[in-house]
Amino acid sequence: MEYTFFDLLVLIGSLGLFLYGMKLMSEGLQRVAGDSLRSVLAAMTKNRIMGVITGVLVTAIIQSSSATTVMVVSFVNAGLLTLFQSITVIMGANIGTTVTAWIISLFGFKVSIAAFAVPLIAFAFPLVFSSNNKRKSLGELILGFALLFMGLDMLKNAVPDLRSNPEILAFLTQYTNFGFGSVLIFLLIGTILTIVVQSSSATMAITLIMCSKGWISFELGAAMVLGENIGTTITANIAAIPANVSSKRAALAHSLFNIFGVIWMLFVFYAFIDMVATLVQNYGPGDPTQLQAMTKTIDSETLNLISTADSSSLSVDQLALKEKFEGSQLATSYALSVFHTAFNIINTFIMIFFVGLIAKTVSWIIPKKKSDEEFHLTHISTGLLSTSELSIIQATKEVNVYAERTLRMFYMVKELYVEKDVQAFQKTYDRIAKYENISDRMEVEIAQYLTKVAEGRLSDESKNRLQSILRMVSEIESIGDSCYNMARIIKRRNEDKSEYTEQMNANVEKMFDSIIKAYDEMMHVLADFDTKTSVDLGYCKEIESEINELRNALKMQNVVDVKGKKYSYQASVTYMDLIIECEKLGDYIINVEEAVKDSTTLTKKI
Repeated sequence: MEYTFFDLLVLIGSLGLFLYGMKLMSEGLQRVAGDSLRSVLAAMTKNRIMGVITGVLVTAIIQSSSATTVMVVSFVNAGLLTLFQSITVIMGANIGTTVTAWIISLFGFKVSIAAFAVPLIAFAFPLVFSSNNKRKSLGELILGFALLFMGLDMLKNAVPDLRSNPEILAFLTQYTNFGFGSVLIFLLIGTILTIVVQSSSATMAITLIMCSKGWISFELGAAMVLGENIGTTITANIAAIPANVSSKRAALAHSLFNIFGVIWMLFVFYAFIDMVATLVQNYGPGDPTQLQAMTKTIDSETLNLISTADSSSLSVDQLALKEKFEGSQLATSYALSVFHTAFNIINTFIMIFFVGLIAKTVSWIIPKKKSDEEFHLTHISTGLLSTSELSIIQATKEVNVYAERTLRMFYMVKELYVEKDVQAFQKTYDRIAKYENISDRMEVEIAQYLTKVAEGRLSDESKNRLQSILRMVSEIESIGDSCYNMARIIKRRNEDKSEYTEQMNANVEKMFDSIIKAYDEMMHVLADFDTKTSVDLGYCKEIESEINELRNALKMQNVVDVKGKKYSYQASVTYMDLIIECEKLGDYIINVEEAVKDSTTLTKKI
């Protein structure tokens, strides 16, 4: 078997296609499937057992635990699943992948979803070029899904074809006589093979071939199966490379779950192997431990004859030997499948009680960075409602979190304004765009939650507070939109290569400082809303007047400066757009404060 430099390039290209498909799929999910799919997944994974069952069913259908974990990573990256939920689904995927092992054992083939990738691209192609943003995002989602599976399939085909050339591994027979050391060696071999071929199912097939040829015993084949459970986690970790911190944690959780399972299995390995062998011998096709011993008693010429020749060309003795040999192969195949299934079921049953611990462990290993942001509601759950009154308190706290998030967004705009480095500028701009997307989704989810709360029995005071919260949420979302608009204006300034004078920069900074004062006061007012105390908007209105007066003064001065040719007209356009957008943001802030004022005033009257 030759492996050329061109083959290596194909391997790298396949990996690139896989990662690009992952990125497209994740972004498409965020734009298209966000709220509805998140609700469905949240319902399917509302507890540990349902999460595991979801993982089993999905993996059994698409016949690839790697694909399932990659999808889970993309869901986490899109904010559709929490870390806790993703771990339970991954546990289920480990059980679901044993279905594939049984298909290999029983039928010797594996259905590949990659066969449908090109038709999916044909379906996605017109959608991608649609002028409708919703349809375009749907097309990107489907295209990413197709490319992801094409990448996975090409990865398997681009690696050295060990499955079709198992004789390459014949040298491994020299490592079979070291007792428990051999178990560890073949566990490592199974891990490496799975990493190389990117498929635990392909490695399972290689393991079956090695056992059937008598190169390794049943127990060493089982050790390779354990290694496959570790090696298969590499796919999700590769998929998590470009994703956010929660995706990386989900991928690492997959690895830790399987590694912990292998560790405890090693302590009971021989007892477990004996139990599986006894079960298959008593209730299955035969003794799986006899295959290697049998192959050693048959000369290589006869072994090759009974393995490849047609039954009609064999003698009676050779035919009997062939049936006995195939029976031992079947028994070994069954035993490995039983071992694979039993191990994953028992491991999941044990580890499901430690999902919280696994989540804490991976969160400690991969700490959250300043640049890592993922969407989730902190104080309320869209799937569950407390009592109506308590639900309003939870929603009030969520509004404070929402406001703080948009405040961080504005500080990023300030950073963006003075950023000179192109790469750092783009990174900050992308974060602002992501925050804006998160802001839109938070508005929808909080509003949907409050709509459900409104269906319950509420006091007049609570009804009033609920209406005020809905108004606040709408205005805070407008603040997020305004921050994003400012980021776009700053980006346009850079693209136009407009040069601002020192006075222009000083004026913008002065406006930014006024907005910060307004923001700080808004946060104080929101805190008062939470305590139901009366609110005095005197200082808030002073700041708003200050912003309006500054806007008017700068507009008038801008006309004079452009006429005096202190700066170009092109520069004046983005400059004034920025000043006007700041004034709009100030209006949204005072609207939030007035909503709080109205609520507390009416509450006192009631």
